Amino acid sequence: MKTIDLSKFKGVFVALNAIFDENDRVDLETTKKLVKIYREKGVKGVYVCGSTGEGFLLSTEERMQVAEAVKTAAGDDFTVIVHVGCAGSKESIRLAKHAEKIGVDAISAVPSVYYRLPPKSVEMHWNAIIDSTDLPFIIYNIPQLTSFHLPYDLFERMAKNPKVIGIKNSEEPVFNMERFRTIAGDDFIIFNGSDEQFLGGRLMGADAGIGGTYGTMPELFVALDKYICNGEIEKAKALQYKINEIIFDLLACDSLYGAAKQVISVRFNVNAGQPRCPFLPVARDEKIYAIAEKIEKAVTEIQANA
Repeated sequence: MKTIDLSKFKGVFVALNAIFDENDRVDLETTKKLVKIYREKGVKGVYVCGSTGEGFLLSTEERMQVAEAVKTAAGDDFTVIVHVGCAGSKESIRLAKHAEKIGVDAISAVPSVYYRLPPKSVEMHWNAIIDSTDLPFIIYNIPQLTSFHLPYDLFERMAKNPKVIGIKNSEEPVFNMERFRTIAGDDFIIFNGSDEQFLGGRLMGADAGIGGTYGTMPELFVALDKYICNGEIEKAKALQYKINEIIFDLLACDSLYGAAKQVISVRFNVNAGQPRCPFLPVARDEKIYAIAEKIEKAVTEIQANA
């Protein structure tokens, strides 16, 4: 494997929403538009076909199509991380090899889901994916969805593999950022995965963030990242409070993904559609416009004070 420039994995990464047309087909052209919009907004890259990307509701072929569309729109100087995790290792490996073929920057995977496998099985699953390509690999730790709580000893073994360059940690206890940093050392990327604690995660050891609500308000997370890098912690705290208020507004809708897509549609003049069944659809009603207006107000305030 080539020497990896870890700087391309530091900063703000949008967990890209899956976009479907009115016939429930993946909308690749709108997907490309969104990638270009996020690139213009100053984010570092995108995380594709993860939880926000409804990866487990897409067929393997659809996931490949989305990855190809994203890579085409991203070009060579916008980081693309593709989530290849599946219930089985065979399909995960197939997706990993495809990701390598199209030239993405890294792959990532959750533990094998549904069967509540022991750590040895998860280790075998991850290593099978890692060994199938020369791409860097990023662990995806999200126990609230997978029911797998990553043991520190397994993490330590995985982190010693030179292909494993980081972890997307969506587990909510912020002290795990410190634990993972202490175990893996400084030459390792830790992505904060809980949007509500971006500031807390960064202060406790994370280098970057990957988030599902970033897509609705990329400017706010880019500004938050800048405040943290500049040591402007009071400004960062005030902005994190505003972001959290917006996140709670999104969560108050019938479906977080549905609400996010409606806000994205309003803010960026695209048709982001609805989430795939069984996620509930969300109407573009007064609540959606109010959330979009709240984001625009916050963006305007930041730009005025820049």
